[in-house]
Amino acid sequence: MTTAPAAPAEQGIAVAPDATDDDVRAIPLRRPWRWIGAAVVLLFAAGFLTSVLTNPNIDFAAIGQFLVDPRIFDGVVLTLVITLIAMIVSTLLAIVIAAMRLSSNPVLSSVAWCYVWAFRGTPLLVQIVLWGYLGLLYEQLTIGIPFTDIVFWQIDTNVLITAMVAGLLALTLNQAAYSSEIVRAGMLSVDEGQREAAFSLGMSPLYTFRRVLLPQAMRVIIPPMGNETISMLKNTSLLSVIAVLEIYTQATVISSQNLKQVELLIVASLWYLLMTSILSIPQYYLERRFGRGSSRTLPPTPWQRLRATFTTRRAVEPAPETKAVSAV
Repeated sequence: MTTAPAAPAEQGIAVAPDATDDDVRAIPLRRPWRWIGAAVVLLFAAGFLTSVLTNPNIDFAAIGQFLVDPRIFDGVVLTLVITLIAMIVSTLLAIVIAAMRLSSNPVLSSVAWCYVWAFRGTPLLVQIVLWGYLGLLYEQLTIGIPFTDIVFWQIDTNVLITAMVAGLLALTLNQAAYSSEIVRAGMLSVDEGQREAAFSLGMSPLYTFRRVLLPQAMRVIIPPMGNETISMLKNTSLLSVIAVLEIYTQATVISSQNLKQVELLIVASLWYLLMTSILSIPQYYLERRFGRGSSRTLPPTPWQRLRATFTTRRAVEPAPETKAVSAV
């Protein structure tokens, strides 16, 4: 005679209580106005998109033709080159200016403050034009001993300061003023105790800056610097006033020949949208990397979100029904 196996409770195994009608079930709050607002926004967006796509005054064939025009490609390459050079040089200059602002030397601090005050207080377009017309102020650029007739080197200003050089100088010096404040804010965001703790461990000032202060400051510096990079990319269009052949100038030159102003503006806008979208990708991953110490869990990447969505959908799919097979 066999005995029935002991119940789980008799074996010391905890058993979850059975669900009853007395259990509290959370019902999500209904938000009808949220869906109504979304429907209104989608309606307006669809109406605007339809009005653009069905507009007879827009030549979409011309947009597709000039979107891949070699002259537009040349403008895109020059725009990216100007942006890259200006951001690298301005960032290096911004570090120097920020260090001068944080210095205890009153002369260095005052000079840095005056630099930031001057370049942030005047419009970028005015600075570009002034650099373009530098030859009207100084016909010759010389290097020698002041207050004497001794000259070691001399060159015509218009030969040295071309339109491209003038544009780079204007963009770089203007951006350095803004970037220096971003760097200074990042350095001030690090607690002073971090520096003191590093020095107490015998770390050198350079090693402390590179391994302790800078990684923490980058969490504050990266987001605004990424925005400044995107702004720099778009500000290159202002160089059209001194005839630098970036993408906007190229589009303007082409439209003056075929009178397709709107179509060429759309072409330039599409290229700007593409370039800014590409620049946003490294900014996102840099922010994610340097934000590791600020939160316990990092936000998922777009690829991780997409993979989690498909995994969740696959998990909630009902399993195929299986037919019971009776043993003979």
